Amino acid sequence: MPAPILLLLAGAIGLIIGCAAVLALRRPDRAPERPASADGPFAVPDGAAEVLAVLSAAYVVLDASGDVLRASPLAYSYGIVRANGTDYPRLANQRLVELAADVGRIGGYRDERLTLGSASGEDGESVIDVRLGTLGSRGVLLLAEDRTRAVRVEETRRDFVANVSHELKTPVGAITLLAETMQDAADDPEAVRRFAGRMQSESRRLAHLVQEIIELSRVQGGSALPDAEPVEIDDVVETAVAMNRNLALGARITLKTGGPTGLQVFGSSSMLVTAVSNLISNAIAYSPPETQVGIAVRRDGGMVELLVKDQGIGISKENLERVFERFYRVDRARSRTTGGSGLGLAIVKHIATDHGGEVSAWSMEGQGSTFTIRLPEMGRTDAITVGGSALRAPRTI
Repeated sequence: MPAPILLLLAGAIGLIIGCAAVLALRRPDRAPERPASADGPFAVPDGAAEVLAVLSAAYVVLDASGDVLRASPLAYSYGIVRANGTDYPRLANQRLVELAADVGRIGGYRDERLTLGSASGEDGESVIDVRLGTLGSRGVLLLAEDRTRAVRVEETRRDFVANVSHELKTPVGAITLLAETMQDAADDPEAVRRFAGRMQSESRRLAHLVQEIIELSRVQGGSALPDAEPVEIDDVVETAVAMNRNLALGARITLKTGGPTGLQVFGSSSMLVTAVSNLISNAIAYSPPETQVGIAVRRDGGMVELLVKDQGIGISKENLERVFERFYRVDRARSRTTGGSGLGLAIVKHIATDHGGEVSAWSMEGQGSTFTIRLPEMGRTDAITVGGSALRAPRTI
């Protein structure tokens, strides 16, 4: 055979061998083949894929052996399905594996509520309602709904009702007892006056508690800001200080205000007044006489900060972490004396959250406390400038 032909044949053989080597090297990168059943691979029935695509619930399609064939993004988000490395997806919960195997073997439907660890690795657990049933002749369909929020809301509601019942029993019981005692002391005018004063005090405490429960229910409602509008922070501070001026005079506390003026936020003026007023009254209640409560305003990185600082007894670190919980009180004996309900700071937290902000607390025992509400600042649109100076002068407190 002529030499040129031999050279061409050798080149073709070398090219074929090279391509085969490349394919052999790349083959390990492919995901392993999914094991096929003895009857051949299971296929999702006609029309089922279209139905699955519009489901709002998470879904997983499995074959009779429990292998995952298809899963929605929500299934991964809930932590129901996970894929490790190059391995194909699998059910991440052993109980789900058992249920899927049971349905694949026996048929029928299974319903169960499971508590799963957070899929993101963060603290906390999620509650998932799952329903498994047969799909086609050899498939299993798993549907799942995240019920975590609903369960937590229900737990919160039960705790709230229990706490309200307990808190209402105290002043109601005290009023009943005082009324019976006053009846027995009808012949002693001095005792009657003393017991009547105590009854008035408990009645005011009861009225205050009911009002705060109503206020908390309002700020927790679905339409927390039905009439949102631009709010002047100057007006909020001025009104909140005016509401607490008599309380401060009675406690011999001096109220001081400061900071830049003319700042605006978007929201509810009445709710913000309630939040700031709650912080001021709380500071007064936990401050000794002849001290000062400061109310300051400042801006920081597009946020408006409202600070209320006292020179009171301070809060320990373990209590500071819980002060915004409903009905939580650092000193229950002192709260009974001041008429505190344990709802004021919870209301402040909800109002700040509803306005796209937050509230935080700093304190050290014996050195007072500082509570800070941070709200997004609203840029002014009503000031007309001439020569770089605003015609509209800001108001001062």
